Amino acid sequence: MEAARVTPLFIRMHDADNVAIVANNGGLPAGAVFANGLTLVDRVPQGHKVALIDLPQGSAVLRYNVPIGYALKDIPAGSWVHERLLDMPAARGLVGLPMATVQPPAPAPLEGYTFDGYRNADGTVGTRNILAITTTVQCVAGVVDFAVKRIKDELLPRYPHVDDVVGLEHSYGCGVAIDAPDAIIPIRTLRNITLSPNFGGEVMVVSLGCEKLQPERFLPPGSFAIVDERQQTEAALDVVCLQADKHVGFMSMIDSILQAAVPHLERLNARRREPVPASALVVGVQCGGSDAFSGVTANPAVGFATDLLVRAGATVMFSETTEVRDGIDQLTCRASTPEVAEAMIREMAWYDAYLKKGQVDRSANTTPGNKQGGLSNIVEKAMGSIVKSGSVPITGVLSPGEKLTHKGLSSGLVYAATPASDFICGTLQLAAGMNLHVFTTGRGTPYGLAAVPVIKVATRTDLATRWHDLMDINAGRIADGQASIADVGWELFHLLLEVASGRKKTWAEHWKLHNALVLFNPAPIT
Repeated sequence: MEAARVTPLFIRMHDADNVAIVANNGGLPAGAVFANGLTLVDRVPQGHKVALIDLPQGSAVLRYNVPIGYALKDIPAGSWVHERLLDMPAARGLVGLPMATVQPPAPAPLEGYTFDGYRNADGTVGTRNILAITTTVQCVAGVVDFAVKRIKDELLPRYPHVDDVVGLEHSYGCGVAIDAPDAIIPIRTLRNITLSPNFGGEVMVVSLGCEKLQPERFLPPGSFAIVDERQQTEAALDVVCLQADKHVGFMSMIDSILQAAVPHLERLNARRREPVPASALVVGVQCGGSDAFSGVTANPAVGFATDLLVRAGATVMFSETTEVRDGIDQLTCRASTPEVAEAMIREMAWYDAYLKKGQVDRSANTTPGNKQGGLSNIVEKAMGSIVKSGSVPITGVLSPGEKLTHKGLSSGLVYAATPASDFICGTLQLAAGMNLHVFTTGRGTPYGLAAVPVIKVATRTDLATRWHDLMDINAGRIADGQASIADVGWELFHLLLEVASGRKKTWAEHWKLHNALVLFNPAPIT
């Protein structure tokens, strides 16, 4: 009876695929018959794969016209194809790759789109006007949190044009091998976050005093500037040191932080939004809590919006090294130059070595939730993840913690190498200079960042309906047949401009759901 009440549906990504995913909400029972006559041998959950033909032992299982595994035993047509039935392919080698071989004609520019943003002296544009208080070490986090609450309660109401005050808490600063070769990654990450476009060039630091990451090392002279009404001027580093002799008791520390915040708040409050071209957008795209629909609905829609943004002159960065590693050949062929392709290969090789040092490989990426959502392994996950990058050429590459402006990258599609961890990836994209964030999810996550608006895109209507006040866009309408990839891509593009202008808030902003910054530190901890 259950099979008779619904029309069994599956989604096949390529004509050559020998598996497809079940589209029906709640999945389908054994005995369900599809329109092509295929009958399910097993119950198959929504998003999970069904064999479209008999798959002999050892044969390639194709999705996206890519072998996502090899059958460990004979799999009859109509069977549920899950990770326990598949032998995962070996990682693609990093030699003999196609290098800048795909050079599509330049798409027509997308002109006339603007948003209201805050211009900064360094040429960047903020989408929010925030006072950030940087910490040089985790030890001061509790003090800064206490001070931030006081600033919000007592000072912020006097400055109506300042959106927020945030403490940049992290777990770095002491107990680390700060002179190790890879220690530069967390240091430059925190430095570049402090100089985020959404912080208006205001730099305020709280230090303990005895930490390894001393303020002068964190932000050496000449690494930042403030702006008055007449000219850009070098600024003395504004540091509140808690171990300074002048502080007698806890409240002395808090009062010093509040006093130091006032001139920064005054300068930020004098800023106003003004129309700027859409080319000033720097958008980070990311996925988390992925499922089998991520590569069917949300990520393709984000990829469509990526192409629109690049046509408008904006910068888009995609990341998550382990989640694109299995499609490295798809990336190097899209590089704008062989040099860009080589840079991507270097980042992949570095990360391969990093994982090997930890005695794991890329297969450690997939989570229980990914598998429950129908993703059998990292190969299948990667094929759905890459499509967030759209179809335009890849014009630049950033190492972890590097900043776009420091690398001379101003527009186009950029690969920013990061781990796949949601909060570490977001932290590194923030360091790279993003002023807007897009996050797709199939399983669901309340993820958000205090420093930048996060637009969340649901892969399925069921998730968007249940989490109606956490998801900003429902890409599940694509699978439902109610919207096309282009429809949702344009919807996202327009929403990005509205959110960037401050005319709309994301749900994460509305509820003030903010994940902690997590610095990527591959160097030893002493």
